[in-house]
Amino acid sequence: MTKQPLVSAKTKDRLFRIYAIACTSFALLMLAVLLIDILIKGVTRLDWSFFMNLPSRHPEQAGIYTALAGMVSLLLFTLIVALPIGILAGIYLQEYGQKNRLAKFIEINISNLAGVPSVIYGILGLQVFVRMANLGNSILAGSLTLSLLIMPIIIVSTREAIKAVPDSLRQAAYGLGATKWQTIRRVVLPASFGGIMTGIILSTSRAIGETAPLIVVGALAYVPFIPEGPLDQYTSLPIQIFNWTTRPQHGFVINAAAGIIVLLLFTFILNGIAIYLRNKWYKKTSQ
Repeated sequence: MTKQPLVSAKTKDRLFRIYAIACTSFALLMLAVLLIDILIKGVTRLDWSFFMNLPSRHPEQAGIYTALAGMVSLLLFTLIVALPIGILAGIYLQEYGQKNRLAKFIEINISNLAGVPSVIYGILGLQVFVRMANLGNSILAGSLTLSLLIMPIIIVSTREAIKAVPDSLRQAAYGLGATKWQTIRRVVLPASFGGIMTGIILSTSRAIGETAPLIVVGALAYVPFIPEGPLDQYTSLPIQIFNWTTRPQHGFVINAAAGIIVLLLFTFILNGIAIYLRNKWYKKTSQ
């Protein structure tokens, strides 16, 4: 005689669904509370002077001009270094690399690197770029450190996007006489562009908000000038926000909230542009 379970499978599914909805609602509620609190505190500080003023000891005169310029420069150099290396490495590992134990070992280690805490990359960047390469606390040292941070994400997402392309498309291209590189350039990469863009979006969002590795490699909290080259000293908006939160004056707390709003808007704009390009490419390739 078969023993009947105390709770049916249908009831378990329903309970799990309720639990998942409760967890999601709790997370969204906490996020909404944090965002509302930041908006209430910081939105009144957002004016033209906040964007154009230099750092100051007086909270009502402090601005994010140098921090914003440093962050844009840092992100630009990071993407210049990380994107070609990450995408080409992903193409090579998926399309040209041999499927043996060494390739499996490399694949596992790259996936593990994507989950390493960012401060570890900061220590690596401090030793390799700041001390051994003698780059000091420059934008180039910070960009190379952030490039190491986001490169595993780009490689893994590129490999997964290329792997998802149906093999029938490759065989059709080969049947028409295309070479391997022509097949990759004209068939595989256009079909996998959406997945690659998703990886770039995720990696950019991570790079723009990182503070720990920049502190380790020597990003300054007070920089009263705009960096003019990759070897200049710099600060970044997350560093500036972190510095303001450590100040005892209440005005700097308001400045930090306003800085967080700017950082969120910057992230949303970048993600929006990337999502627009991805959707536009999907429509183009699906026609």
